[in-house]
Amino acid sequence: MTQFNVPTRDEVSANNQANFDALQRTLVSFEPLRHLRPQRNRPQRLPLALQNRKSSLRAKEREVINLVVSQVNDCRYCQSAHTVLGKMNGFSDEQILEIRSGEASFDAKLDALANFVQETTINRGKPSAAAVENLFAAGYNKANVVDIIIVIGDKIISNYLHGVGQFAIDFPLAPELEAVTA
Repeated sequence: MTQFNVPTRDEVSANNQANFDALQRTLVSFEPLRHLRPQRNRPQRLPLALQNRKSSLRAKEREVINLVVSQVNDCRYCQSAHTVLGKMNGFSDEQILEIRSGEASFDAKLDALANFVQETTINRGKPSAAAVENLFAAGYNKANVVDIIIVIGDKIISNYLHGVGQFAIDFPLAPELEAVTA
């Protein structure tokens, strides 16, 4: 499969350079835009409306979504990137592996979220009634559901871009989930 080349900051448009710089300030300890590399190939502005929009979700909740969706879609790049980001948000290695499996036994609210996200992603937007009821019972509301769906959609786009682009993984490689649970 053809591997896409990833442009450097100097090779992107002025608008993308501004976005690159803004994200660099956010991810100070990482190469800027590392997790958005495929999108830098676009000549127009990066589609940051989804990623940087106001949200009713906490950063930890967004990482749960990113980890679960990346696992369902078997995106090794995003699994690796969000393992690092998950640690930055306070999750342990063991918790990250559990989240990737669609569970979070260490936190009832995040467990309901992980299950809902896994079912929604696997079933293409059609989670079971039980998953929806459990999400609401855990304390989420309709506004949260909209934000959850937006993060799922954004992560699916990134997963697909990485799948087609076959970008080199420049984060520490996340462990295979099957190898850990087997």
